[in-house]
Amino acid sequence: MNENPFADASFFTHTHLPIAAAYCRILDVRGVVDRMVPTAMELPAGLAVQAMVLDVLSGRSPLYRVEQFWEHQDRSLLLGSDVPPHLFSDTNLSRSLDAIFEAGPSRIVTELGVAAAGAFGLDVRAVSYDTTSTSVWGEYRPSMTDPPAKGPLVTFGHSKDNQPQLKQFMTELLCVERGVPIFGATLDGNSSDKRSNNAMLTRIGSLMARHGLGDGAFVYVADSAMVTQENLSLLGGTRFVSRLPMNFAVCTQAIDHAVETGRWVDIGSLAELESSRKPARYKAQETQVDIEGASYRAVVVHSDAHDKRRQKAIDAELGRSLKEIAAMAGKVEKRYFCAQDAESAARSLSSVTTSLHGLRASYQETVVNKRGRPPKQGPRATEVRYELAWEAFILEDRLNRLRERAGCFVLLTNVPCCGVESLDARSLLRTYKGQYGIESDFAFLKDPLVVNDLFLKTPSRIDALGMILIIALMVWRLMERQMRLHLSNRAAMLPGWDNKPTDRPTSFMASTVFNGIMVGRIKDGEAVLLTPLSPRQLRFLAALGLDERVFIDNRVVCTPDCRGKPGD
Repeated sequence: MNENPFADASFFTHTHLPIAAAYCRILDVRGVVDRMVPTAMELPAGLAVQAMVLDVLSGRSPLYRVEQFWEHQDRSLLLGSDVPPHLFSDTNLSRSLDAIFEAGPSRIVTELGVAAAGAFGLDVRAVSYDTTSTSVWGEYRPSMTDPPAKGPLVTFGHSKDNQPQLKQFMTELLCVERGVPIFGATLDGNSSDKRSNNAMLTRIGSLMARHGLGDGAFVYVADSAMVTQENLSLLGGTRFVSRLPMNFAVCTQAIDHAVETGRWVDIGSLAELESSRKPARYKAQETQVDIEGASYRAVVVHSDAHDKRRQKAIDAELGRSLKEIAAMAGKVEKRYFCAQDAESAARSLSSVTTSLHGLRASYQETVVNKRGRPPKQGPRATEVRYELAWEAFILEDRLNRLRERAGCFVLLTNVPCCGVESLDARSLLRTYKGQYGIESDFAFLKDPLVVNDLFLKTPSRIDALGMILIIALMVWRLMERQMRLHLSNRAAMLPGWDNKPTDRPTSFMASTVFNGIMVGRIKDGEAVLLTPLSPRQLRFLAALGLDERVFIDNRVVCTPDCRGKPGD
């Protein structure tokens, strides 16, 4: 009688983690970390990093009890070997984080960023930089000692989470292709964006040299905090795009000139916004500005999706203007005995204006009873008076110019508008808007269920755990990029939410597609799929550069699409 091969088998229910593990393998996460963090510990640093990265990407909450998590996972498939789960104890993981900190977390992220750029053909000619704050609970006394403990200073600073009562640390990211990180680090909680940009500008050349690019071969994209006299002088031959702050007089002058002349060039809506209900439309006008004796190209951009804060300011200005003109009109005499005086007053009142309102004044003849006791017989004596009337109206030209100004911002750059490596206004705006890809990255990195627990008790472990989260983010974004590039190269679509076709799948969407994959692993380590994958799952796998073997074979790596760019 044939023996049942599954009599002593182990059974696993997989989600998207085998896919994430395949992306870890193509980046050689374990190998890179082990080479850079050599230790004689029972738990190799590379194994600890991959285990925590996959735990982060599992979608469970929060990142603690890692040992219990791995008790129920196919460790052979996800980690490359069937290591005992007790290796992932809190003590072992803490020691690994300490060793990672000593080796330099940002160095490891840089190495993996270089690997990602090479394996996936990332376009690193435009790099976006930004920082964010992460608020934490507790006193963090190691940061209060003299001298403070090693690692980022956990302290009070400008909170981008609107939590000024909490201490914080900062995270910086350098990303390409709308959100794929190629560098990241944890900073002191009181770091300013101006200083952070300054520090990044001092090392951006060496970082990009790792990608084979020298000064002038890439564009540094940053928000308005980058624009200071010191930072602009540090740029040297580095090309940049940033937003000119409104507190620069030349910014207001450039916007006023553009609005007054009206020589706009229509840009239309950018592709990345085509799926929104009301895509913003843009127009631009080129000019030049001088800052501290240096001349820069300035592109005034107008968006019809006006800045909400500025619109509120305009509404407030409308209210103030109306009150002001009503008060001015209220000081004028309303009744006159002479038509000539009434006409003169109306003419004078009609010339009164405030910032956004004018007055229409007129008068009308009225008959009133004369003062005194009326006669006992006959009609009462009357006399003619002239009543002044007015109404306020909005000065539409001024309001429209103000609204047009409110929709404007200025891009500052030293990238030429024509010739080799030039960017026209549309391309420049698209390059700058890649900055917003980092915002969704920060939402990923700031999950409070991840950053407020066990591993955040010392500054050094904050630094090391920050690296774990950035690597997880790198894998997540590469999965998304791969799917979109695959579809773009083939002009294809995937069945997205509610099976509606989409060419913009997200990694989260993919993670929901692969729930409930049943696998059996028999004694000799061989694994088999217990149920066939659905057509939808197979299509997503193909877009991810994988096939069904990824759920049973720990040697499988993805086959990246390296041609072109993913659809916006």
